[in-house]
Amino acid sequence: MKTKTVNIKTVDGSCDAYVAHPDQPAPGVLLLMDIFGVRPYLREMTEHLASHGYYVVTPNLFYRDKHAPLVPDSLFPLAPDQFTAVMQQLRSYMQKFTPEKSVEDLQAIVDFLKTEKEVRPGKVGVTGYCLGGGVAIRAASKIPNLFSAVASFHAARLATDAPNSPHLQIGKIKAELYVGHADNDEGMPPEQQELLRQALIAGHVRFEAELYPGAAHGFTMKDLPRYNQQATEKHWQKLLALLKRNLH
Repeated sequence: MKTKTVNIKTVDGSCDAYVAHPDQPAPGVLLLMDIFGVRPYLREMTEHLASHGYYVVTPNLFYRDKHAPLVPDSLFPLAPDQFTAVMQQLRSYMQKFTPEKSVEDLQAIVDFLKTEKEVRPGKVGVTGYCLGGGVAIRAASKIPNLFSAVASFHAARLATDAPNSPHLQIGKIKAELYVGHADNDEGMPPEQQELLRQALIAGHVRFEAELYPGAAHGFTMKDLPRYNQQATEKHWQKLLALLKRNLH
């Protein structure tokens, strides 16, 4: 296993990213962060995924404002009484965040993969969490040939009344898609889940959309208060199966 931090040229500057990969050439996969950014646990997730035979890039989607870490690594794992204060700090980045710009970033990162000798040429996958889940779906919709496998876990606001709601373009996706919904998620209630499902069916997308009962928003994040170990283990099983079907 090899790891490194890289800076990837984009239209708007230089995106810092954490990379992990095996010694032999491997398919490329992007791992997209939640709002808390690239930190010790996301690096751990990156390395875990890479250990299954993938060249994994985890970009800092807020690089236009600040390179990682967005908040000090020493704050993690985040205690419940710290959560609100840290969220307030991160909202300034979120308010300036433009999903459409991140789609451009993902194209630049896939282009970067093509230059790395440890990346096996061919199909690329992406998995996103919370914020990153929405970005993954948007990118797969806007640039249909970018990915062959797309996963989104506990993402919110995927089927809203907004004119740029992800579900309105989702029929353009060519990749196989897996969506893991959090239970009792205010940002992705049952009516939005159903709207998304209907859009996927209407668009003839190959997909599985699944509710994780009892798993709250952010359930895969071990360093946050809502971590759910059982749901996280299932998420790895689903993700690895998706990537194996489509990247090998």
